[in-house]
Amino acid sequence: MALAVAVQAVVLYAPEAPGPPSPIPHGDKAVHAMVFALPVLVAGLGRRGWWPVVVALCAVHAPVSEIIQHTALAQRSGDPWDVAADLAGTAMAAIGVLFVVRRPRRRRP
Repeated sequence: MALAVAVQAVVLYAPEAPGPPSPIPHGDKAVHAMVFALPVLVAGLGRRGWWPVVVALCAVHAPVSEIIQHTALAQRSGDPWDVAADLAGTAMAAIGVLFVVRRPRRRRP
């Protein structure tokens, strides 16, 4: 879990956007979705009972991270579409955990 949060922090708070610009238009949105989905998936796949707290923290962190990027990091800017991508990644991971990982097993007769 700590590694997932560390990756998220590096991607979001590095003074300059890490790595080269994406050759795919708006490819950074996929990165945003993945770094927010990762902690939710790790907590859910780990069968941690507190994984819904991770979902809530990621949902709160999405807009806060963009505000911090916009106000505190000179080479970065806040983007409302990044917030949307962050929230989409969080939601997709939560849905995946709910319907795939946490699905009750059928009992055989």
